[in-house]
Amino acid sequence: MNIVILSRNASLYSTKRLIDEAESRGHEVEVIDPLKCDIIIEREKPTIFYKDRYLDYVDAVIPRIGASITFYGCAVVRQFEEMGVFTIASSDSISRSRDKLRSLQRLSKAGIGMPKTVFTNYSRDVEEVVEHVGGTPVIIKLLEGTQGLGVVLAETKNAAESVLEAFNGLQARVIVQEYIKEAKGADLRALIVDGQVVGAMKRQGKEGEFRSNLHRGGSANIIKLDADELKVAMNAAKVLKLPVCGVDMLQSARGPLLLEVNSTPGLEGIETATGKNIARAIITFIERNR
Repeated sequence: MNIVILSRNASLYSTKRLIDEAESRGHEVEVIDPLKCDIIIEREKPTIFYKDRYLDYVDAVIPRIGASITFYGCAVVRQFEEMGVFTIASSDSISRSRDKLRSLQRLSKAGIGMPKTVFTNYSRDVEEVVEHVGGTPVIIKLLEGTQGLGVVLAETKNAAESVLEAFNGLQARVIVQEYIKEAKGADLRALIVDGQVVGAMKRQGKEGEFRSNLHRGGSANIIKLDADELKVAMNAAKVLKLPVCGVDMLQSARGPLLLEVNSTPGLEGIETATGKNIARAIITFIERNR
């Protein structure tokens, strides 16, 4: 099988692991920068031109598209779909997951628990916004933020007002979320492959840091999810139609609360923490569905 990994950096851990596992199973693998692809749209034979050749021989695609190139990256994935190429994440599902507000609305409609969340159009009535989520402290998140960037903990009403005014001044859209104190700066990451949880870890923020992202110095350990946590993770992946994804949750007094769903989850943290071969599970998923 000819497998293409859409990635701008072939040296990243996740990309290298997918290459190694695919090649070990006898597949041809190529890393392609989606920004260097030309999309050729025509009725008879839609295709993609990359460097000096047409990509009309590809059997499967693994999108590893960064948030900053979501629009063009999804256009490339969509073109592969038009060409009849199997992809582990559709262009529509990637777009849905990258739109935090849209995905939270869909997940809430499906009955999945999450922290109380408010989205407002540059409201100056900060007190009202804060009260909607139960008062301070609150979490304020940029809609476009990733890996913990653009996430602020506002511990007082004055702090929340200052942060919201700053974001409003930059015309940056944000959501305000309830702070789950009992989570103690930790969250859960469940890795989904083919709709099933194949690995889970608990990520703990470093001392004094409320964000648990490993990129920000957090630590991770293997964890066994309980029945409710498994249900939330698998239902979230199903609602957003992402057979392969990472689902982030908080442990709260009222049960697991969903934070977000990542359509291109990193593999280093989850493989290191769990000792499981997640890359192989993804390649096996492609083999079963191609």
